[in-house]
Amino acid sequence: MSFDSIILEERLSQWKLARERLLRRTGSQEEIQIPDASDICSVEEIELQQPEVLQMNLISIVKSTLLHMSITSCVQLDNESRRFLSRKVSIPPSKIYPYRVSMIFRQTFPEHLCMRYNQPGKPSGLASVDVFVSTAEPLTESPIVISNTVLSILSVDYPAEKVSCYVCDEWADRLTLETLSVTCDFARKWVPFCKKFQIEPPSPESYFSQKVDHLKYNTYPTFSKQRRLMKRQYEDFKVQINGLLTEFQDAPSEGWTMKDGSPWPGNDTTNHLGMIQIIMDHSRPHGSDSSALPQLVYVSREKRPGYYHNNKAGAMNALVRVSALLSNGTYILNLDSDHYINNSRTFLEAMCFLMDPSNQKISFVQFPQRFEGVDANDRYGNQNTIFYDINLKGFDGIQGPFYLGTGCFFYRKALCGYDPSFEPKILNTRWLDLRKKSPRDNHGHYFSDASDESRSSLLIQDISNLEREFPSSFQSMEICFGQSPLLIASNFVDDDIFSSDATVEEILRAAIHVISCDYEEKTAWGREVGWIYGSQTGDILTGLKMHARGWRSIYCMPVCAVFRRSAPMNLSDRLNQVLFWATGSIEILFSRHCPIWYGYGGGLKLLERVAYINAVIYPIFSVPLLIYCALPAICLLSWKFIITPITAEACVWVMLIVLSIFANGFLELRWSGVSLQEWWRNKQFWVIAGVSSHFFAIFQGLFKVMLRSNTKSSTLTRTCDEDSAIEFYKFEWTSLLILPTTLILINLWAVVAMIFSVVVNGYGSFSPLFAQLVFSSSVIVHLQPFLKGFLVRKHNIPAVIILWSLLLAAMFSLLWVRFDPFITRFKGPDVEACGHEC
Repeated sequence: MSFDSIILEERLSQWKLARERLLRRTGSQEEIQIPDASDICSVEEIELQQPEVLQMNLISIVKSTLLHMSITSCVQLDNESRRFLSRKVSIPPSKIYPYRVSMIFRQTFPEHLCMRYNQPGKPSGLASVDVFVSTAEPLTESPIVISNTVLSILSVDYPAEKVSCYVCDEWADRLTLETLSVTCDFARKWVPFCKKFQIEPPSPESYFSQKVDHLKYNTYPTFSKQRRLMKRQYEDFKVQINGLLTEFQDAPSEGWTMKDGSPWPGNDTTNHLGMIQIIMDHSRPHGSDSSALPQLVYVSREKRPGYYHNNKAGAMNALVRVSALLSNGTYILNLDSDHYINNSRTFLEAMCFLMDPSNQKISFVQFPQRFEGVDANDRYGNQNTIFYDINLKGFDGIQGPFYLGTGCFFYRKALCGYDPSFEPKILNTRWLDLRKKSPRDNHGHYFSDASDESRSSLLIQDISNLEREFPSSFQSMEICFGQSPLLIASNFVDDDIFSSDATVEEILRAAIHVISCDYEEKTAWGREVGWIYGSQTGDILTGLKMHARGWRSIYCMPVCAVFRRSAPMNLSDRLNQVLFWATGSIEILFSRHCPIWYGYGGGLKLLERVAYINAVIYPIFSVPLLIYCALPAICLLSWKFIITPITAEACVWVMLIVLSIFANGFLELRWSGVSLQEWWRNKQFWVIAGVSSHFFAIFQGLFKVMLRSNTKSSTLTRTCDEDSAIEFYKFEWTSLLILPTTLILINLWAVVAMIFSVVVNGYGSFSPLFAQLVFSSSVIVHLQPFLKGFLVRKHNIPAVIILWSLLLAAMFSLLWVRFDPFITRFKGPDVEACGHEC
C-alpha cells in the first residue's frame, strides 16, 4: 500500500469516528456508506486502470471528501451550539456558607455569540433591537444631552441593519426634531470613527471629557490626527446645537412654521396631531460596513384635551405599536434621554442571555444604573450601591430583579402579553395556530426563511378575509391589540417581513393611526399589554405582570458599566425624585395590583412576592422612623425615660439586636465590595429620605388614590453647566426639607440642654439619660448634611425653611407641655383608700 493509501485510511477512520459521535448526539439511526481503505487503490494502480474505472474511483474519492467536509462542518456547528453564551460564576464557600443565602454572579461570552450568529462574510443572525428614548421637558435639559444619547445608540457594536432608534417627544417641540436632524449629520462622521478605532464610551461628550491618555493603547498611526479632527468637528456640532437652542428658545406669537410654510403641528402641546418622521433609514448595504447607520425615527403621539395620556407608560406603549409596524424588533431597549450607552458591546451582553437556548422564560435583562457627575463623597447616596449591588443581585437568585424603568432589554412577546408558552394570556384563538406552526428555536426566535416570507405574504393578502373567516378570533385580537390589521399581523413574526408587500404610505398611515389618543380605548393596552397603567411608577407594575405570568428576569452586571446617566443636582432634587418613586409605591399598595393579594395561582414565586411587597410598602416604615428620631430629644427635654428600666436578661437581648445590626452592615459591605464611606452615605440618606420624602409620599399617595387624581411624571436632569459643581451642596426651597430640619433643631436643642444641665447640676444628673443622649447624637450624625447647612456659609439652608422649622418645633413643644403623656393627671382623693381622713 502506498503512502497516499495510508493517509486515506487514516482520514477514513477519523471520518467514521466523527460520524459515530454525531449519530450518538443526534440519536439518528441513519447509516452512510463510507468506502473502506482496503477498497481504495494506490496512486500507481489508479494510473493503470481504464478511464471508466478511473472516473468512477475519482468520483468515489470526491464523494468521500465531500462527505468528510459535511461531517466536519456539522461537527463544528455542533461544537458551536454547545458553547455557552453565559454562565453563573461560582461563589467561594467561605464567602457564602455562613450566611445561608443564594446570590448569583453572571458572566457573559459575547465572542461565542458572534461565532454562532454573526460570522464574517455571512448574513447576521443576531436578533433585531428597537431602542426607545423618552425625552423630558425641553426647558429641563440641554439638547446636547439628547444628542449624546442618540449618538451612543447609533455607535453600538452591533449590525446597523438590526438596530432602530425611536425618540418620543412628549412635548411636540420642534427643537427636538431639529436637534435630531443635526445629530444625524454629525453621526455620519462620528459612527465610522467609533467603529474604526473602537472608541469607548461611544458618547462624544463623555469621551472627550475623560482625563486619560487615549494615545497610550491605540496603535493606529492616524488615530491622533483623526481624533483632533473629530474633536474640532464635535465642538462645531455643539455650537450648532447651542444655536438651535437660542433660535427656538422663545416661540413667536403666531407659532412655529415648517420649511414649506405650513404651521408646526405641535404649536399647542396639549392639542395636536400625531407626528412621525423617519430621519434616517437603513439606506446603507448590510454587512460589516462601518459607515452603515441604524434607523432613527422621531415620534410625537397625538394629544387632545379631555384625554389622560398616562405619562411615560403611555408614550412607551405608543412606541411599541409604531416600532411593530416599522421594524418589529425582537427585543426592546428603553432609555431615558440622559441615559447614554457607556459600553458599545451592551447589545451583545444582553443577547448572551436573551438568545441563549439554555435560558428559557427570560422576559427582560436589567442592567444597573450608574451615575456620573457625583461628588467624590457621594453625599446624598446617588450611586445607591446597596440597592444595585446587593438587593437586585439577591433577587436574581429568586425569579429575577425588578424592572427599574430604564436600561432594560425586553422580549417583545413578553411585553405584549404573551406567557412563556408564546400564547397571549388573555386570548385563546385558532388564529394562533399560524404562529405555532412557524419554525423556531428553543427560545422562540422565528426564522426568516422563504417559508416565513410566503407565510407573511399570505397573511397580508388574507388579512381582509380574517374577520369574515374567524369573526370571534379577529374580535379577540382587536380587543387585545386594537383595530389595526398590520399591528395584529406583526405579532406572528419577529421582524418586519409581514409588511414587505405594503407601501411606505400605508405603513405610515397605520403608524399614525396607532398613536392616536383614542386608539387604546377598549383594548388591553396598559392593562395586560405593554407598560401597565395605574401608578406613576409603572415600571414596578410592568415587571410584576411579567413575573406573575411565569417569566423570569436576569440581572447583568458587567465589569464595565454599560449605561451611565447624570445624577440629581442637589439634595432638593434628590428628595423630589425619591418622593415621586415613593408616591408610586403607595399607589400600588392600595390598588388591585398590590403584590399582597395579586397574582396568586400564577407564576410568581413566594420570595419574589415578598420582594415586591417590600418594594411597595417601604414608605410606611417612615412613621416609626420619624418617631424614633423625635423621641430621644423629647425625653431629654422632659427628663423622662423612653422605656422603663430593663433587667439584665433584657439587656442581653438588646445587645443581640445591636450586634445583628452591625452584622447586617458587615455582610452588606462584604457582598457588595463597596467602601465603608459609600455604605455610610447610603444609610445616611435612607434616614433623610425616610423622615421627608417617604413620609410625605404616604399622604400624597393616599390623596391620589382617594380622589383618583393623576400627576405628571417628574424628570430631573442636569444641564451641561461648567459651574454645576457648586450646586451639589446647595439647598433649594422645597417643603420636603422642613421636617428633617425640624428634627435636627429639636435634637440639637435637647443635646445642648442636656450638656447645660450637667454643667449646672453635676454629673449625677447625666447617667439616667445617657442612652437618650446617644440616640439624639445618632440622629444628628445621620442628618449631618443639614447640620453642615447651618454651620457652613456656602451650604446655607434657605431662611424660609429655618423659619418654618422653628415654628413647627415651637408648636410641637407647646403641645407637648399641654398634653404631656408622662404627667399623671389629678382626679381627686380616693375615699375608700384614705377613709375619714380624706
